[in-house]
Amino acid sequence: MIRRSIRTVFVSTMACALLVPLATLPAHANLPPLIPRAVLFGNPVKATPEISPNGRLLAYLAPDRNNVLGIWVRTIGRSDDHLVASDPKRPIRNITWQEDSKHILFEQDKAGDENFHVFQTDLASLRKRDLTPYAGVRAGIDDVDPAYPNVMLVDMNQRDKRLFDVYRLDLRSGALTMNTQNPGNVSGWVPDNSMHIRAAVQSDNDGSTEILVRDTVTSPWRTLVKASADDNLAPEAFSADNSALYVSSSIGVNAAQLLRYDLRTGQPTVVYADPTFDVGGVVTDPHTRHVFAVNVERDRSEWHVVDPSYATDFATIGRIHAGDFAFTSSTTDGQRWVISYVVDNGPVSYYAYDRGTKRGKFLFVSRPALLKYTLAHMQPITYKASDGLTIHGYLTLPVGVPPKNLPMVLFVHGGPWARDDWGYNSYAQWLANRGYAVLQVNYRASTGYGKQFLNAGDRQWAGAMHQDLLDAKSWAVAQGYADPNRVVIMGGSYGGYATLAGVTFSPDAFVAGVDIVGPSNLNTLLASIPPYWFTGLAQFHKRMGEDPTFLASQSPLFKADQIKVPLLIGQGANDPRVNKRESDQIVAAMRKNNKPVEYVVFPDEGHGFARPQNNRRFNAAVEAFLGKYLGGRVEPASADESIEAFLH
Repeated sequence: MIRRSIRTVFVSTMACALLVPLATLPAHANLPPLIPRAVLFGNPVKATPEISPNGRLLAYLAPDRNNVLGIWVRTIGRSDDHLVASDPKRPIRNITWQEDSKHILFEQDKAGDENFHVFQTDLASLRKRDLTPYAGVRAGIDDVDPAYPNVMLVDMNQRDKRLFDVYRLDLRSGALTMNTQNPGNVSGWVPDNSMHIRAAVQSDNDGSTEILVRDTVTSPWRTLVKASADDNLAPEAFSADNSALYVSSSIGVNAAQLLRYDLRTGQPTVVYADPTFDVGGVVTDPHTRHVFAVNVERDRSEWHVVDPSYATDFATIGRIHAGDFAFTSSTTDGQRWVISYVVDNGPVSYYAYDRGTKRGKFLFVSRPALLKYTLAHMQPITYKASDGLTIHGYLTLPVGVPPKNLPMVLFVHGGPWARDDWGYNSYAQWLANRGYAVLQVNYRASTGYGKQFLNAGDRQWAGAMHQDLLDAKSWAVAQGYADPNRVVIMGGSYGGYATLAGVTFSPDAFVAGVDIVGPSNLNTLLASIPPYWFTGLAQFHKRMGEDPTFLASQSPLFKADQIKVPLLIGQGANDPRVNKRESDQIVAAMRKNNKPVEYVVFPDEGHGFARPQNNRRFNAAVEAFLGKYLGGRVEPASADESIEAFLH
């Protein structure tokens, strides 16, 4: 497989008169045909193809007979597709080939509890084994390596629920042996190209970060580089000969650049830098172990080749299909790759690429039913916030109607230390198809725009970050896109918090809100975060604040009496990140104040809704809710989209 950036353990939505339901908009007749929710939010037909290390097989995700995503395998060049792994209730969402090409590995939790176990499936016998069968323990795949086909490194918090140690796992016997014990402050581990843990990310009590390295597995750790709490610092990969470490760092600059640290001298050299945008992940050839490209997410995803011998490949791949491309997997010899292509107005397409012939072969699209519908384009936008800061985002406008004075959904991403990207987005397409403008904003504190932009969001959840969203609405109104009296705020996780903040701190700004697994009280949120986020707690305090009085002042719960508009709230009962209490308490406060709120709780979900049937149920409720208060098109809910059993 193509070796990507290392996986770290710590981290991955008015006047009372306006509440009268709106009449159907005359412009609806000019909208393209309605796209069914089943097409947008049901299972993909096929997704996430992974080529086997020997290049003979292709694994992918697809629904089983119970319409639950499982892992399928076929021989390349044949039509012998067959199911090799499944879960009776919960979709499998990841695939890792064992390097012998005879087994597949994957991670799976129960009902959204995020206590993932690592499973192995034998392709010949179809026998499935839980390789980390420990109740209440979270495990993850750290490394598989072509040179060690029967060994895997896993991280696991079995010894201490707050900390992840690294274990060496014999994939034949299932035997686990401690490889590297966490000293108490390591949030991520980095294996070298000999499958030895030789770098670590240490999170200090003051929020600073250190990268530790060691010469051998028996050598003492030493600090390679230390960054303040205001800087970004992350290891990416070892060099081919294990003598250097590639690191993403913003020390001394605004935007994180890719550096190559000589482990003997400790000196860095710049591999790639951009003055505004942080470098993203790197990709490494599994055969040569050379880093050959680095990604930067500007308005769109862009690749920068750092090894000239791959330049022709990138140019060729860029011509095979429209859109932004990414690498999903490769053979052990590095000669055959699987490439995904993302466009804004269609499903993801997958191709197999042969480095020898410089040709690409079409594999499949994830959701072929979308191809018969007219989808909207997503356009990058920028605007100036109230304090002059430049904010980036994306605007999706409905097809077939004039882009003027439209009802709009301000769709806020989670994190908040994440970002929205250009490309196909099922929510943006769904809402645009129903007649709404959709505005997605990378407000301050979003990642990818340099440390000054990130740090500008510190302690600003209900301050400047909230103002950025109000400014986004004002921008859309000033541009003529949005009707100021017909804007709904909606989002999940932090986006759910932003929804609650929007209707409490600025009660006249929005006509309604949709909150999905959003926190309402920042004190109870921090008190209930999973124990395995322990090493990141200092960063939470830096970014959010630590004083209980301040956190209460930023919490929508204590301004619930200011709410004037209706809310729809969705929650997973098993959410380990945003405990169900966060939704319970804001709902109780609203009902005490006789405010209109619909509350949906799914007993088999965690942080977000993984099961397609739950997504469809909740989105059917969202669609009816938006139709009532914004006047867009509504596809009537089917019998299996009823939420009656989940209303609280």
